[in-house]
Amino acid sequence: MTNDYSRVCFVMTQPSHPGNVGAAARAIKTMGFADLVLVEPRMPDIAARPEAVAMASGATDVLAQARVCATLEQALADVTLAFALTARPRDLGPPACDIRQAARMGREHLDAHPEARVAMVVGTERAGLTNAQIDLCHRVCHIPANPAYSSLNVAQALQLAAWELRYALMTPDGREQSLSPVGRAHSGAAPRHAGAEPASGQAVQAFLAHWEQALVEVGFLDPAHPKKLMPRMRHLFARAGLTRDEVDMLRGVCTAMQAAARRTGRG
Repeated sequence: MTNDYSRVCFVMTQPSHPGNVGAAARAIKTMGFADLVLVEPRMPDIAARPEAVAMASGATDVLAQARVCATLEQALADVTLAFALTARPRDLGPPACDIRQAARMGREHLDAHPEARVAMVVGTERAGLTNAQIDLCHRVCHIPANPAYSSLNVAQALQLAAWELRYALMTPDGREQSLSPVGRAHSGAAPRHAGAEPASGQAVQAFLAHWEQALVEVGFLDPAHPKKLMPRMRHLFARAGLTRDEVDMLRGVCTAMQAAARRTGRG
């Protein structure tokens, strides 16, 4: 497995059926991936259940190393580009794309940033992803299935996502392409300093919490009547694709806003 494939993870939120977890493990391993993340599974040992092992059909190594996280924020802490797979149209949310566009963007992101990590996120079988979960992702992604019958279960959706990503990562002659820093060093690409790399999910979420508090302290955001201000702010910053330096700069702005509010007696 190349370094590039190890920088892609597939996230299942609140999985309830062991068979789906096993089928998902099989699906991503077939396409060369191995990083399966389970967020708040209904059963703590869901990946070890007999149904999961049976449906994995030999991908038990993926099941054995599957990471279990208490929250989606934790699962996306080191992710720099996350796609929320959903079939429902959203009036307010991250920018939308289809699965092929997502795979191409994922490959370009990995190619441009040696420390980048990409995630494909799916929701529950019954309800999909919540608006709050989608807000933690950078893009909304859909699979253009038959509009009269677009019934894909979560394992099938991950299979298609894994295939599109694999195809995007392959060279035109069908070989796996390395996008590792070593390969780039001989391609003539200019080196990038660490601050120009994309900010991690954890860093962005910490900044957004700081930003919200600063807006409250300067009187711009009324916590009793927030309306849709913070979701819109989240989407604005998601579209910007913040770097580490930009997050540091914006947190400095937050600190200055808070200091000014306290000097004037608002904070």
